[in-house]
Amino acid sequence: MTEHESSEVSAKKNTAADYRIIEEKVFWHRSRRMELTPTPPPDKPVPVRRPAKVARQLALAHHLRAAIDRGAVADQAALARKLGLTRARVTQLFDLLMLAADLQEQVLALEAVDGAEPMAERNLRAVAHAGTWAEQRRAFLTATAIIADYR
Repeated sequence: MTEHESSEVSAKKNTAADYRIIEEKVFWHRSRRMELTPTPPPDKPVPVRRPAKVARQLALAHHLRAAIDRGAVADQAALARKLGLTRARVTQLFDLLMLAADLQEQVLALEAVDGAEPMAERNLRAVAHAGTWAEQRRAFLTATAIIADYR
């Protein structure tokens, strides 16, 4: 094939009849548009409720105090050794037992909803160290009001 013949062949390949027109979309755009459907959206999941961490810790403190009272463990130091905790941590748990009885009932009724804890143990210990039960009740109301303001 000569040079002239090859150019004629290539010219014949590129005629208008050889081209085809594409009618479908070549580029697809993904967008975040809302599509309206005849069915309503699914209901929101039911919130997961469980006892609050401070409620579990208060219940643990009662359980540990009962073990000492029964004589299963000699004292707080032996209890700390047996559980693998420090004596300071056991003391912190036992500090929750200094709360007024009605406040302990309220704490035991607290629930964590979807992982959101209603109160920190540190705040509850501060209430327990407030003094008399009347002062503890005032401190508890203040602590729960402050927490409610953040939500």
